[in-house]
Amino acid sequence: MGITDFEDMKAISRHTRLLLGIEEPLFSRTITLPYRDNIGLFLERKGHAGVKSDSLTFSEFVQAEGLQDYAPKITTPEEKEARDTEL
Repeated sequence: MGITDFEDMKAISRHTRLLLGIEEPLFSRTITLPYRDNIGLFLERKGHAGVKSDSLTFSEFVQAEGLQDYAPKITTPEEKEARDTEL
């Protein structure tokens, strides 16, 4: 792309994160916090070039890393109430 101004790079990165709906990585983040969102972790892994990275899918990544897949979808108020009483 030929972008050399660091402020422009930061702006492009910020807008890309907004479009993809991923959180900004904080380098002062403590390890006691829960994992970041799965899609952000996946995109970090896909950022490297190579055959393994190119062929990696999101579902394979979630399974290989032992991350929790998607939260269960609740379709009715009764199901939500039943789930809340189980907790």
